[in-house]
Amino acid sequence: MNKHPTITVYTDGAAQGNPGPGGYGIVLISGRHRKELSQGFKLTTNNRMELLAVIVALESLRIRGSNVTIYTDSRYVADAVEKKWVFGWEKKDFNKKKNPDLWKRFLKVYRKHNVNFVWVKGHANVPENEVCDKLAVEASKAPDLSDDKGYCPED
Repeated sequence: MNKHPTITVYTDGAAQGNPGPGGYGIVLISGRHRKELSQGFKLTTNNRMELLAVIVALESLRIRGSNVTIYTDSRYVADAVEKKWVFGWEKKDFNKKKNPDLWKRFLKVYRKHNVNFVWVKGHANVPENEVCDKLAVEASKAPDLSDDKGYCPED
């Protein structure tokens, strides 16, 4: 087995109302293995769900140093990392930035792997992205939604 596996991840987030009920969807693929994850929240935002999907996907990886390609339709997430904005925000302790709780959690797990992001156009018939969208929307409509403890309406 490869010491540092190659993992392909698709993520999506959704919020009905923004803020409103929301959810995320994830598809993880490594070799012949495939796993789908999703969760819904009572009150959150689309951007929080997009970012949380990436965090949960990375946190679910068992082997440190994995080579991960994340496909997301979120410019918010992809650009923040690929254009290195998030590292500048971190130096300023996320002053006046939204979702500092999630960005800090993201950076902690991001640094455990070799991660690159690929932005994909949403609703453009990218099959796994469509699956993630469906998972996220379904999760946001589940009857037993969790609290998004980090969501601050004033953000």
